[in-house]
Amino acid sequence: MAIITTLLAIASLPLADLASAERVLGAYIFQRHGDRTPKSLPPAKLTDLGYNQEYMTGNFFHNRYISASSQNHIDGISSSEVNLAQISASAPQDTVIQISGQAFLQGLYPPIGSAANETLRNGSTIYSPLSGYQLIPLSDVKSGTDSEDNTWLQSTSDCSNAEVSSNDYYYSSSYKELLASTSSLYESVASNLNGTVSSSGLSFKNAFTIWDLLNVASIHNASANIPSDEVMHELLVLANNQQFNLAYNSSEPIRSVAGMTLAGEVLSALNQTITSGGKSKLNIQFGAYATFLAYFGLAGLTDNVDFTGMPVYGSSMTWELVTNAPGTGIPAVSEINVRFLFHNGTSIEGTTELQAYPLFGQSATEIPWTQFVDSTKKFAITSQSQWCQACGNSTGICSSSSGSSSTASTSSSDSSSNGMSLAVAGVIGAMVTLGVFAGLTALLLLVFNLRLVRKTTLASLGRGSQASLTPVTSKV
Repeated sequence: MAIITTLLAIASLPLADLASAERVLGAYIFQRHGDRTPKSLPPAKLTDLGYNQEYMTGNFFHNRYISASSQNHIDGISSSEVNLAQISASAPQDTVIQISGQAFLQGLYPPIGSAANETLRNGSTIYSPLSGYQLIPLSDVKSGTDSEDNTWLQSTSDCSNAEVSSNDYYYSSSYKELLASTSSLYESVASNLNGTVSSSGLSFKNAFTIWDLLNVASIHNASANIPSDEVMHELLVLANNQQFNLAYNSSEPIRSVAGMTLAGEVLSALNQTITSGGKSKLNIQFGAYATFLAYFGLAGLTDNVDFTGMPVYGSSMTWELVTNAPGTGIPAVSEINVRFLFHNGTSIEGTTELQAYPLFGQSATEIPWTQFVDSTKKFAITSQSQWCQACGNSTGICSSSSGSSSTASTSSSDSSSNGMSLAVAGVIGAMVTLGVFAGLTALLLLVFNLRLVRKTTLASLGRGSQASLTPVTSKV
């Protein structure tokens, strides 16, 4: 009876409502790490608060994308036990960021209890540890290694041109003006810092370090001498100004190399969802605030002042592939749109909210897939060679002796040897080998006073038919 009632209710819906039912085909999440200790006092460590922030944010995304009852459930994704073919997660080699990723993934796919137990052929049961804890591997991304132990934004980019561009900011008129106009403010917080910053370092040049130290203390140190809320807000505004200008400059896009790289990875992952017929469904990358700032600038989001400051711990930005096409599976590309969502921060209560924002100066919050591809390609880095060229790097992975040039060199040496054909080189090699063997034989004869005896001679002496080296008695 209940089934009949449900069918009647569906039948009573207007056809337009049925046709417009939205489906989420896949998603890419870029997630900032959780609360940590100060960057200027390495090694930075994820706090218990930060672990909880990430776990609860992962649980939020479970309820949004994984739960079968969610209206934003990703089409066909496993709703209880993780299918590793459907999900990919990555993070740089950084303790704070990687542990944040592990906490997030625990919330995304919680333990499944006894369902994880295994019965062997002999009838014995293997009980899964940690109540069926689900393991999701984290792969490495190249940029961002040890980023939470470095206070300078470009310190881990390894991109020469990006580092030069960011350093140029320290010679700009806007930087010099703020450096001069804020000197008294930074000198006034010397007692609050309790000697953690030298007197010569109390300036706008260390805007992020000073704010970060005080911010961490305001969260975790009950006995700390924290400046007033007004001063803390002013310090935050200045730190935001400094870090945004180090991460983005409209006339020097390479300064935003972290955002360019992320854009290429997002493009590749979402395209894989489409071309694989939906086999790849959810990608998650964990990182630091610098990548957010870089992408905000490149994607034309900074007309909104909310996108000109550092996102707080646990912040998320997401790109969703959506369609209104009925049925299942991946529809025609012309029926696929991209929606960008962002949330500045998280909550240990799990009340994270995402808000959609238009990209690339558009007015609509959804953009056709083909338009998203064309707009993203204008600034995205999609290959190693493109990265090397944009960064002006010529060593390491960008060395001319590595990669394709090395392969070509090897191939060339295989096909010839100083201009000789392989056949000629082979004959010469064989002759050299025979010459060496003959030389060694002569040396043995001389040193051990030996001589070669013919088989026929040995046969006539009744000493067998095998050639051998026999001693020669010296004649005196």
